[in-house]
Amino acid sequence: MSGAGETVRRHRFDGGDGHAQGPQAGDRLLASGGALPFLAAATLPPGCELVLLSGHTPPVIDASVPADSIAAYGDTFAQTDGTLGELQRSLRGLGLTMGDLVQLRVYVVGDPALGGRMDNEGFSRAYARWFGTPEQPRLVARTRVQVAGLVNPGWLVEIEAVAVA
Repeated sequence: MSGAGETVRRHRFDGGDGHAQGPQAGDRLLASGGALPFLAAATLPPGCELVLLSGHTPPVIDASVPADSIAAYGDTFAQTDGTLGELQRSLRGLGLTMGDLVQLRVYVVGDPALGGRMDNEGFSRAYARWFGTPEQPRLVARTRVQVAGLVNPGWLVEIEAVAVA
């Protein structure tokens, strides 16, 4: 991991403070088991460079179906995992790692298979594969929003990011 990310102060949510936002509002644990790894805030050191990454979207996983269909990109879990993989490739191209990320803005479309509700569990399971793991222990502050749609009707997920260099 690069050095700049190591000087960032990462402030975890503290479940004992009575704060009614974030994971305390019922989003701390995955239904399938395990805690969700994200921060209340990140404090950046003076003089650090911010890298603002444009929205990243999922790669095609099935080219045999129309490119504007959900089937071309997979469910929310597959799309989140693929989108984070695309984000990782962009970071590598800049000499950065996933550990240099400090914030994510996540746009999730409601899944027609779930009656138009976003698949929070699918998103969270994929997200937990990339953050707070033994391989990549750093966490990020994040915002997740359900949106009516994205540019490609097959996309269920788009992620913007902020990293430190």
